[in-house]
Amino acid sequence: MARGGINKALVMRARQALLARGEHPGIDAIRVELGNTGSKTTIHRYLKELEESEAGQASRSANTLSDELAALIAPLAARLQDEAEETVARMRQQCDAERADFEARLVQAQEQIGQLQGQVDSLSGQLQAETERHQQSREQLQQAEVEQVRLRQANQDQAAHLKDRDEQVRSLEEKHRHSREALEHYRQASKEQREQEQRRHEAQLQQVQMELRQLQQTLILKQDEVTQLNRANERLASENAYRAKELEERRDRLERQAGELAALQGQLSQSHAAREVLQERLGLLQAETGELKATLDTQRQEAQALHIGLAAANTELQLLRQAVANAQERAPEPEASPERQEES
Repeated sequence: MARGGINKALVMRARQALLARGEHPGIDAIRVELGNTGSKTTIHRYLKELEESEAGQASRSANTLSDELAALIAPLAARLQDEAEETVARMRQQCDAERADFEARLVQAQEQIGQLQGQVDSLSGQLQAETERHQQSREQLQQAEVEQVRLRQANQDQAAHLKDRDEQVRSLEEKHRHSREALEHYRQASKEQREQEQRRHEAQLQQVQMELRQLQQTLILKQDEVTQLNRANERLASENAYRAKELEERRDRLERQAGELAALQGQLSQSHAAREVLQERLGLLQAETGELKATLDTQRQEAQALHIGLAAANTELQLLRQAVANAQERAPEPEASPERQEES
């Protein structure tokens, strides 16, 4: 029961005050607003009546507004209908054009499929040696999957083997670098020695005979070094030839594997995804073959550079020999010994 004269008007004013402050007009909040008077049941009943009254007024306002909106929207709806029909007609024309384009592309694709089918027939004629294995239709597809797994494993083994070959190529490049360093050291030492010999020859003509013997011994040592370098060069050249032969064999095996992949593409013509995987694998193998070719070309260029260095060393050796010969010609003849005078 209401206490202290609580009525619907007081509850409405308390509710409006709470809404004005932005607070939720709950039963407890209204009771506090009323000074903690009135029962919660009475407040709840008045709140329900107020909410129902506001809902009815909103409904009547909505109906009036709906009629006004209907009068305004009717012309807009008709206009939207016309625009929609024009859009549908335009889209229908575009769809017809796209359909004609699609049919033309379909005809072109069918022609390409016919050409590809002709190529497949030609390849099947060239692979007569494997017709017995490739004539088992759908059962062969399962065998082809097994073969695909085997090829994947072989490809991994091949990659490991190529990695070992790369290590060998790097080792060979290291040997070439050491050879070039030895040749450069030899050239520098020869240059310094020639300068020293030239200074001794100009400063001490009386010791020409002794210097000539030293030069002859130096020439013998240099000839031994050149001989060793020539042998090392021949050994490197033979190793390069052997590596080139191995690379050629590896390329032949890769080409045979490429042929096997092409045959599998003919067998698995109904599985486009598998054919694309094989084509990507073939591209990787060809890229690796190109890298091997580039490595071989680099090795050949380094070998040519080593040959050029050896030729330069031989030229310097010939110049050194010519300098010794010139020194012998310019050297004074040794005085006759007492024994020779007595003999004469």
